Amino acid sequence: MSIRYRVLLGCCLSASVLVPSFASAQPAAPAAPAAPAQKPQTAPPKKEPADVGAIKGPDNPNNGFLKRHEGFLKDLAATNGKVGILFVGDSITDGWRGGGKEVFAKNYGKLDPLNIGIGGDRTQHVIWRLEHGEVEGISPKVAMLMIGTNNLGSNSNEEIAAGITKIVSLLHEKLPQTKVLLLGIFPRGARADDPARARIKAINQEIAKLDDGGKTVKYLDIGDKFLEPDGTLSKEIMPDALHPNETGYQVWAAATAHTLAQMMKDAPTSSNSEPK
Repeated sequence: MSIRYRVLLGCCLSASVLVPSFASAQPAAPAAPAAPAQKPQTAPPKKEPADVGAIKGPDNPNNGFLKRHEGFLKDLAATNGKVGILFVGDSITDGWRGGGKEVFAKNYGKLDPLNIGIGGDRTQHVIWRLEHGEVEGISPKVAMLMIGTNNLGSNSNEEIAAGITKIVSLLHEKLPQTKVLLLGIFPRGARADDPARARIKAINQEIAKLDDGGKTVKYLDIGDKFLEPDGTLSKEIMPDALHPNETGYQVWAAATAHTLAQMMKDAPTSSNSEPK
């Protein structure tokens, strides 16, 4: 092999070795962007029968639900049995103590009212409370009941209707002289086509059957009073499309005033609900 040929061959071999080194020196491809952080998922409501009494949350002394229950028992004792109208429900009823406070005082203050509404309650929680003394020793003329919206996330329409039916039955059992003013579940969701609206309508149609002509139960659906002509819920009445503000409570009081007055008038006279 000639010297010239050996030199050329050596150059070619050197070049072949340098190619990979050159390629490895190229800038690395940019890393793929990080995936956006996932928002923490809210646990769905615990699945429970809607018509069987249950404690909300853990059964321990630090449970806020049980503390409210104990508070209601003290409120009950403070009435000395003098209760003319009872309010039963969830946060919407509980709200008479907040945004509806002045409306409540004006419309019901002279009727010896007792409010046992607790925020977040579902039908089974109201059942438990009624079974554990919250209406013992009283005989109001009327019990105004509105409950069920919090069950929408965990129970079927039929189960919710059964839960409401159970509450009405318990009120009859515990308060045999008391008439029940059963309100349809209020509308929720800002838009008329919100999926909850159709469910609420179906449930209300079912519980409306509990009306016995006003003998012991009067059903009243005032939901349309909260709605605009196009079916939307105004922020001027329910800012979060669920809970009434003061204006919303004024609507509630006005829409039930006539029926409530008639029921209070027709209710049997009870010694522990009459003014002394």
